[in-house]
Amino acid sequence: MSIDLKKLQKKIIANRKEKGFSNDVIQDFCRTYEELSEAFSKYDRGQDGVAEEFADVIIFLLGMSYNLGFDLEKELAAKIEKNKKRQYKKVKSIDGKDIFLRIKTPEDP
Repeated sequence: MSIDLKKLQKKIIANRKEKGFSNDVIQDFCRTYEELSEAFSKYDRGQDGVAEEFADVIIFLLGMSYNLGFDLEKELAAKIEKNKKRQYKKVKSIDGKDIFLRIKTPEDP
C-alpha cells in the first residue's frame, strides 16, 4: 500500500480546522513530545496502545510540516538516502552493550 503524505496532510489540517484546533507550531511541538512520551510510558509498562501513540506523533509531524511548508515526503526520502551512505563504528558501552557511533566524513560532517 502506498501512502500519499500530501493527501494525509490535507486531511489532517481539514480535521484540525473542523474541530477548532489552532495551528500554533510551538504548541504542536509540545504536543508531539507529549504523545511520544505517552508511547514510551505505555511501552515501558507493557501496555497496549503504543502504535496508536506513534500514529498521534505522525499526525502532529505531518500537520506541522504542512503548516511550515515542508515537503516531508521529499525530506524523508532524502534522509533515508543520506543515512544509507553514513558510516558507523561499533563500540561497547560501559555496561557492555553494543552502540554505534557515526563516523564523520568531509561529505557528512
